[in-house]
Amino acid sequence: MGPTPDSGRDRGAALPVDYDTDPGRFTANQAATRLLSARGDIHPVVAHRIAAEGCRTVVDIGGGNGTLARLLAARGLRPVVADRAGHVSRAPRPAVRADALHLPFADGAFDAGAALWMLYHLPDPLPALREARRVLRPGGLFAACTSSRFNDPELGSVLPGWGEPLSFDAENGLPQLAGVFDVVEVQRWDEPMVEIPDGEALRLFLRGRGLSRQRATEAAQHFGTPLRVTKRGMLAWLRKP
Repeated sequence: MGPTPDSGRDRGAALPVDYDTDPGRFTANQAATRLLSARGDIHPVVAHRIAAEGCRTVVDIGGGNGTLARLLAARGLRPVVADRAGHVSRAPRPAVRADALHLPFADGAFDAGAALWMLYHLPDPLPALREARRVLRPGGLFAACTSSRFNDPELGSVLPGWGEPLSFDAENGLPQLAGVFDVVEVQRWDEPMVEIPDGEALRLFLRGRGLSRQRATEAAQHFGTPLRVTKRGMLAWLRKP
C-alpha cells in the first residue's frame, strides 16, 4: 500500500517523545541519516532556501541539538533553537529549552521559522502552528516537514505502527498547515534514498527508527543486505498571511 497525499484529515496518535528517556535512539537516527542516506538530509535544503530568501533571524522549533542552526549560522544568519528536550543544551547559542506551545519570544520577532521532523510528536499540532505564526513577522517564511505513515515500506513488517495515521504526517499534514499559513510550495518524495550495506548498518537504522537495541538486532536478522529503503515524506514552504 502506498501513500495517498492529503487523502483526508484523519489524525492519528502522536509519536512518543523519547529524546530524554532514550537518547540512544536519537543519536542512532542522526548517525543513520549521516552515514546511509544516498540523498542527504533535509536540513541543508531548508537552510539554503531560508538564506536565499534574504531572511536574517530564524527560530528553529524543535531544533534538537542544532543541526539546522549550525547550517544557518554558517551562512551568516541568526538562528535561535527552541526545544523542550535536554539535548538543546548542545545546540549553538542562543538556544532555549521551551515548549512549542509557549515560545518565549515577542510577536513578529523572526523573519523565518522551521519545524522539521517534530510536529508528529504533538497530539494536536494546530496550537503549535499558531504559536509559530505568532512569532513570525507578516510575510515571514516557514518550513515544516514530516514523514509518510508509509515511510520505509521495505521494513514495514518490523516498524512500530507502520501504516497507521500520525498526528501530523505526509497524508494529513497539508490541510493542517493550510489552516494556519498560506501555502507557497509542497515538495514530496517517494523513492529509494537509503543504502544499507550490511547487518550492522541495518541495526543502526532500525534503532534510529524506534526499535530497542535488542529488538533492532533481532529484526535485522529477517532481512538480507545490501538493502535499499524507500523514503516517503513532505516538505512544505509557507508564509504568514
